[in-house]
Amino acid sequence: MGFASMSVIELVLVLSLSFFHGGEGVLSTLDGPFKPVTVPLDNSSRGKAVDLSDTDPVVQRVVEGFEPEQISLSLSATYDSVWISWITGEFHIGYNITSLDPKTVASVVQYGMYGLPITDEATGYSLVYNQLYPFEGLQNYTSGIIHHVRLTGLMPDTLYQYQCGDPSISAMSDVNYFETMPVSGPHSYPSRVAVVGDLGLTFNTTSTVDHMISNHPDLVLLVGDVSYANLYLTNGTGSDCSSCSFSQTPIHETYQPRWDYWGRYMQPLVSKVPIMVVEGNHEIEQQAENQTFVAYSSRFAFPSEESGSSSTLYYSFNAGGIHFIMLGAYISYNKPEDQYKWLERDLASVDREVTPWLVAVWHPPWYSTYMAHYREAECMRVEMEDILYKYGVDIVFNGHVHAYERSNRVYNYTLDPCGPIHIVVGDGGNREKMAIAHADEAGNCPEPSTTPDEYMGGFCAFNFTSGPAEGKFCWDRQPDYSAYRESSFGHGILEVQNETHALWTWHRNKDMYDLAGDEIYIVRQPDRCPVESGGT
Repeated sequence: MGFASMSVIELVLVLSLSFFHGGEGVLSTLDGPFKPVTVPLDNSSRGKAVDLSDTDPVVQRVVEGFEPEQISLSLSATYDSVWISWITGEFHIGYNITSLDPKTVASVVQYGMYGLPITDEATGYSLVYNQLYPFEGLQNYTSGIIHHVRLTGLMPDTLYQYQCGDPSISAMSDVNYFETMPVSGPHSYPSRVAVVGDLGLTFNTTSTVDHMISNHPDLVLLVGDVSYANLYLTNGTGSDCSSCSFSQTPIHETYQPRWDYWGRYMQPLVSKVPIMVVEGNHEIEQQAENQTFVAYSSRFAFPSEESGSSSTLYYSFNAGGIHFIMLGAYISYNKPEDQYKWLERDLASVDREVTPWLVAVWHPPWYSTYMAHYREAECMRVEMEDILYKYGVDIVFNGHVHAYERSNRVYNYTLDPCGPIHIVVGDGGNREKMAIAHADEAGNCPEPSTTPDEYMGGFCAFNFTSGPAEGKFCWDRQPDYSAYRESSFGHGILEVQNETHALWTWHRNKDMYDLAGDEIYIVRQPDRCPVESGGT
């Protein structure tokens, strides 16, 4: 659909928004579907996929005693509440470890509006987690004391100042600042939402984060695969390959101090800008008694309870007029199970008059044309795509594949003007390097039996039964649903302008800070695509 088929109001709005952003001729989804584009590989953009050393100053512990470190901020389900998290005390790793006692240090946040005295105080809870291996030669880990405090009764769009720690032992942080989300409503949105995936802690990561900071985000979405601690043995020896480097070990090891390094490096950003995380496969981190996701679930605060979820692996929250749904791909998602039932309830409660935009986030993509992880999440797509389409999800963000790809509007592998835009941003810069091979290129189509992930259910990726790829497992050219793909590290910025228009830009690390490698206006058409809408 081109400009000729747009209403006068839509045309004026798109042109005015393009002028405002200095981007003449920025296309919108109303101009699509677009012919598939593949940007040729630029080997110079592959960057330095080398982890920061544990001796690097940015990952060193610089506090003393029980002073707070690894301070981070996350949102609750609504604008009037946030979570403050931090760690006190030192971790221990070795063969005979003793855990710290969480009761020895209080969890206190003192806060108030910027410019006024800090007079409010909130208390929370604390915990210590262990990563244990009941095998000779593997070192165990116990964390510092992790604190989570929820602040409530906050004003929207307001700058607050806070200190966290334990005032009774003079162990408080410096003063930090954060701004609350706008109140939920059709004309109220955060200015910029940064979206990044598969981040890790490499020199590429630092470039991604520097670029992201230069875009001044109000919120960061991390779509899974955080620290990549599981690319290390418990003795600290690292590897570039998760699947091929642990074959001789009795359990897939993980070097938990990489989490602490990551938290220290990220503190200057995430102590001021809220970060919302969903789990990836590198957060599974199996340990004794088949426990999984322990570090992920312990280190971050999630609005699970506030959004009616019983798990840290899936939850939802509002940011102005956007309702975000964070889904778990590595926990059961079948219709009879808890996550699916929660998703039904959550979607049914969304009032699109209040939060017009519906954004879904999970780690492994349904629509990626890269050879890496091709159709790996097919069982999840088969189970959940219909309900997301029924309720009119506008945008889907994924990671997992270490490249960038933006789809046309798609549903069930078919171009559909009412389907969501799927965007893969698994190009944050981790140690496993970049995905460059496409499944539709000669010799790259994987055997179907190799595609399932052991943590994601059974086998669902059969040959296509209709369309241009009928009878085949892969297309023999870039699929129609794939609008743009490029192997380059970077991050994305979502700027929702109003109840129908949002500007999406993707920023490559190899570019200057103010350039976009890909940009498009994503336009909702609620009149053309009516959806189920609830409300409480």
